[in-house]
Amino acid sequence: MSEGEKLIPINIEDEMKSAYIDYSMSVIVSRALPDVRDGLKPVHRRVLYGMYDLGVNSRSAHKKSARIVGEVLGKYHPHGDTSVYDAMVRMAQEWSMRYLLVDGQGNFGSVDGDSPAAMRYTEARMRKISEEMLADIDKETVDFQLNFDDTLQEPTVMPTKIPTLLINGASGIAVGMATNMAPHNLREVIDGTLAYIDNPEIEIDELINYIKAPDFPTGGIIYGMEGVREAFKTGRGRVVMRAKVGFEEVNGREAIIVTEIPYQVNKANMIKHTADLVNDKKIEGISNIRDESDRNGMRVVYELKRDAVPNVVLNTLYKYTQLQSSFSVNNIALVKGRPQMLNVKDLIHYFVEHRHEVVIRRAQYDLRKAEERAHILEGLIIASDNIDEVIKIIRASKDGDQARSSLIERFKLSEIQARAIVEMRLRQLTGLEQDKLRGEYEEIMKLITYLKELLASEEMRMQVIKDELADMREKYGDERRSQIEYSGGDVSIEDLIADESVVITISHAGYIKRTSLSEYKTQNRGGVGQKSAGTRDQDFLEHLFVATNHQYLMYFTQKGKCYWMRVYEIPEGTKTSKGRAIQNLINIESDDKVKAFICTQDLKNEEYINSHYVIMATKKGQVKKTSLEQYSRPRQNGINAITIKEDDELIQAKLTTGNSQVLLAVKSGKMVRFEEEKTRPMGRTASGVRGITLADDKDEVIGMISIDKDHVAESQILVVTENGYGKRTRLVEEDGVDVYRITNRGGKGVKTLNITEKTGALIAINNVTDADDLMIINKSGLTIRMMVSDLRVMGRATQGVRLINIKGSDSIAAVTKVLREDEEVLEELEGSEELEGSEELEGSTGLEGDVENGTAIEAPEDTEE
Repeated sequence: MSEGEKLIPINIEDEMKSAYIDYSMSVIVSRALPDVRDGLKPVHRRVLYGMYDLGVNSRSAHKKSARIVGEVLGKYHPHGDTSVYDAMVRMAQEWSMRYLLVDGQGNFGSVDGDSPAAMRYTEARMRKISEEMLADIDKETVDFQLNFDDTLQEPTVMPTKIPTLLINGASGIAVGMATNMAPHNLREVIDGTLAYIDNPEIEIDELINYIKAPDFPTGGIIYGMEGVREAFKTGRGRVVMRAKVGFEEVNGREAIIVTEIPYQVNKANMIKHTADLVNDKKIEGISNIRDESDRNGMRVVYELKRDAVPNVVLNTLYKYTQLQSSFSVNNIALVKGRPQMLNVKDLIHYFVEHRHEVVIRRAQYDLRKAEERAHILEGLIIASDNIDEVIKIIRASKDGDQARSSLIERFKLSEIQARAIVEMRLRQLTGLEQDKLRGEYEEIMKLITYLKELLASEEMRMQVIKDELADMREKYGDERRSQIEYSGGDVSIEDLIADESVVITISHAGYIKRTSLSEYKTQNRGGVGQKSAGTRDQDFLEHLFVATNHQYLMYFTQKGKCYWMRVYEIPEGTKTSKGRAIQNLINIESDDKVKAFICTQDLKNEEYINSHYVIMATKKGQVKKTSLEQYSRPRQNGINAITIKEDDELIQAKLTTGNSQVLLAVKSGKMVRFEEEKTRPMGRTASGVRGITLADDKDEVIGMISIDKDHVAESQILVVTENGYGKRTRLVEEDGVDVYRITNRGGKGVKTLNITEKTGALIAINNVTDADDLMIINKSGLTIRMMVSDLRVMGRATQGVRLINIKGSDSIAAVTKVLREDEEVLEELEGSEELEGSEELEGSTGLEGDVENGTAIEAPEDTEE
């Protein structure tokens, strides 16, 4: 041991503790966590400052990445070159950063996880938005510190004009803590920041109106808002992300097409993992997976087997693969050098606070420089006013120092002013230059006045911040990439969707859509109708249903299963669009079809579900009554509503209060009417009891209606045949005599319409009033809407009147009624020229041309009774 040295024994446990604490503090403060003010970690800040030093801005040529990395390593970042290059590469990857900070040239990797080329091959430069982060850095707006070897100065923070931490997010693992911050849309963030500046007391619930949710660079869908709200309010939350998918027919088969994937998902790994699951039979129904992505965008094709149900396969993919993944928000950032958990309002607050300080320091710097320049200009103006004397003094002086002293003494100038006069060029003696001096002095004095006002007024400074933010929004703002899908259990979507009436149509091949009711027209009886939904070859519209957006729609299939959906979840389409295949929306079996719908209110309301019943009828005449409570807990794959016997199928389901009469009509023209109490409530799996006895094997039930006992007296029955004949009949005569007598269930029934070859078989039965409109759809897709009041009331056994002209082999596919809601609008229409002009359209003559040209009149908005 050398002389003068001595050993100090230290407890190894204490030494390890202190060394590890030093290390962990270094990682937390100087490596892994971003600063709340500029949103950058030291390595990113040093990369940008190194590029600024090199002059590699957005207007200069690209420079080799190795040159930039060398600059940053040698001057500011004493770590490995990989850490610097990797950080720079990430700032140039459009799938990693929402707003790119580096403009890369060459291979910077891919979303499949391919490595970027070595730094000797790639080139880079700053992006325009990065320059905004460094704007005014040379105006003493931020503090500088010595670099690792104390030879150079580097900034401790950037004077950024944009809230980088919110728009680009950050992720990092420190010691004992980590951060994972989501990127957001710049336009939304700036709107939220402006709202905060206007009202610093703003609540986070109000901020959510501006900053709706994270906005990921890879797009995708944010599924549900609960996690987003939690993250905004507390700084921690779980944001569920889903891939953006569509359904297409590829090579004659259904296929799931993925065009956007969740953030931070490696596409190649995702496809490999899915293929492994398919091979291991964990996922059924996929025959082939292809990655068809190219320079035009992402496209991953999951080709399905012929018997696969697309919606079921998609839900399985969401469950087992990264088509659905989550982003765990953990907003930890450095505030005044200390790690802190921050909510969205805190993030905005600290950014605005930092920006305010930058504006003050910039104004102080500009004021100082302006005052220095004004001082020199005052001296130059004095010199130009006494130019002959100044020249004389300078010429008489032995050297520059004597000339300065003489000028100071003669004109009471400062040292700086005297030096400026001595160094003045001869061209500044021209008259024009002297005018320029005075003009510049006036401008500088105005600037000094403005800067002093700015430094004295916080309101003015905040206005400057707002103006600069608005400018950033104008320059760099773009549309949101990640869609927000408010999941079924999320009530907030109801505030966004108007509870208006819609028409739901389902075609024979099972395509469904909802359309605003106002798209349909009213016509007079005997019309040919107007073209409705576009359907495939050999397809026609089979069901038409009117509901409101907020209601719950229960689907009953012919196999006796029940599914559940909110009306607003049904895809919207125009009157002429085809709609979406129903099996893509609910997990219905490929050989099953939806036959009946029930619209209900809230299924969690116990009083409501216990006081209502579902009555079902099958084609072979069975009926069954079950409490609505049995259907209030639907499952993803549907629930059994009724056990269907062989060769039978469910045809109708109705919601009742237990106090009604049931009417069943058959194809052969008979109808039975019995009390609802005659069928006792049964369980979900029961198959029911006989409702009507059929005439023969070819006969079948075509419809069922239920009428509340309190409304029997005013009820009218409308029946329609497949060849377009129909009639309106009272249920009870005005003198109280039953037109259709009440019988026991299971009887053969009484005649409701005289069926002949001309009329064709009975196809529809409805209970109607004068206030109803009738909608009739042909198998060819034509629709006609008419007023029920146009049809006179007839006897029970008559043949009826022609409702619609049937062309060729066409026939009626579906009949439904809608209720006119606004009588005043109707009265206004009746007085208008439009309605008067349509009088001549009555009957079939010449109607087709008029309807084709769109002269059919518009109906007021309706809703289902």
